Amino acid sequence: MRARDKAAVSALRATLAALDNAEAVPVDEARLRGGALEHAPAGVGVTEAARRELSEPGVADLVRAEAAERLDAAAQLDPSAHADRVARLRAEAAVLLRFLDGHGTG
Repeated sequence: MRARDKAAVSALRATLAALDNAEAVPVDEARLRGGALEHAPAGVGVTEAARRELSEPGVADLVRAEAAERLDAAAQLDPSAHADRVARLRAEAAVLLRFLDGHGTG
């Protein structure tokens, strides 16, 4: 596997996880405090909640933020001491930015 592919896989996996987290429904703290077990809901699907749906601009913002995070991290590293890490972070950011430009899908 080429180094560029590893950067793409790493960037895409992390970004998909961030998208998944952004779509998660927050846990209702009041329900966590609970009550008596006999009053707990039972049955198939009672704990299921509809996930949030991110808009296209929301997804683009998240992808942009993931790319910016990598570029910021690369900028904070000493390139002479961490050249491989800096190159990998920049390559990951480039992969994400290509998707925003519409060139990462084909």
